[in-house]
Amino acid sequence: MTAASITDMVARNLCTGCGACAGAFPDLIRMVDDPVNGRRPVAKPGPEGRRAAQEATAWCAGGSTSWEDLARADAVDRDWGPVLAAWEGWAADDEIRHRGSSGGAVTALAAFALSSGAADGVAHIAARADDPRLNAAVISVDRAGLLRGAGSRYAQASPAESLGTIARGAEKVAFIGKPCDVASARKAMEADPSLGAKVPLTIAIFCAGAPNLVATGRLLDRLGVPKDGRLVDLRYRGQGWPGLMQAEWIDASGARQVSAGISYAEGWGTILQSERRWRCRVCADHAGAFADIAVGDPWHAPPEGDTDAGRSLIVARTPRGEAFVEAAIRAGVLVAERRPRDVIARAQPNLKATHGAVWGRRAAMRMLGLPAPRDRGQGLMRLWLGLPLRQKAQSVAGTWKRVLRERLWRRVRIAESSR
Repeated sequence: MTAASITDMVARNLCTGCGACAGAFPDLIRMVDDPVNGRRPVAKPGPEGRRAAQEATAWCAGGSTSWEDLARADAVDRDWGPVLAAWEGWAADDEIRHRGSSGGAVTALAAFALSSGAADGVAHIAARADDPRLNAAVISVDRAGLLRGAGSRYAQASPAESLGTIARGAEKVAFIGKPCDVASARKAMEADPSLGAKVPLTIAIFCAGAPNLVATGRLLDRLGVPKDGRLVDLRYRGQGWPGLMQAEWIDASGARQVSAGISYAEGWGTILQSERRWRCRVCADHAGAFADIAVGDPWHAPPEGDTDAGRSLIVARTPRGEAFVEAAIRAGVLVAERRPRDVIARAQPNLKATHGAVWGRRAAMRMLGLPAPRDRGQGLMRLWLGLPLRQKAQSVAGTWKRVLRERLWRRVRIAESSR
């Protein structure tokens, strides 16, 4: 579904919060952190703001994408988007491997982009220094900057805000984001070829959805952070695979306190994922089909504990991505072995069913008169037809129940007081 403006995208539950619109028009569109609805854009009142909100839709993948131009040769590509090659491996640098969410492959590839001269900077996200609950879009030019962003950030983030800075600059900047962020980056580069010339590489991180600040608050409560404590660090994953969720804060006496860690399974499975926004639940790309390289967890060979040495699943989506991974391996930056191209189905066994269920959810939305995203050429109906009858029915009936329970027909309103 294509909306008339970014404001309409937000109001109709189509916005992914990528931030591309604010990057394109930084003086007229700003991103705010709404506790319930997530990180969303707000346009400046008046005709200039309305015009910017309309023009920014060219950079937005929230309402629609097109898979028709993606190179897909066989059943693997049709299910997952282009898969030219796949590897399982990890960063050769021990610190990067330890700090990363799985094997540190994303940070290792980003560092190689800088050291090889392929890029002058890397756009990614990192925890905000003044409030670690929140994320900031940053462009790093050295190892220290990249390490600030190492590890997962299970909170709303808008890395595509950096696209405007890249477009207005002269440097080459690699881009890292969630699949929806990279999809918007691709649309932005198609709309502005000069931007495309400045982005030598895109890397997507497999994603199951981004929780809101309500979920973050529940996590902090579980970790025992007092309401009067000043949060100084919140780690979701990393320091081993999959890593523990842990917080640090300054208490009323000025002493630094560190919580006990809880497992990824508990933190994600019982606290965070329930507060993913509705747009995440109707997302049809959790594996970064529009990127040059996509990286995720190889859950088919899971770690034995919470802090084992990590491994990453690395997928080349384009010839440029394949050549870059191979160069990183030759340079000794990555330790990696080839895997069959269909490895994603084993590594992420739930994703194919999730993509299939999305067609049923979207169909239910349209039956109820609600707008739904469109991903032309992806073949979601084919995936839905392959589901067991019970899952087909659940994807439709479950959506009707959620629409009624959460009143999803109401227009989303972003709190102006949000920061």
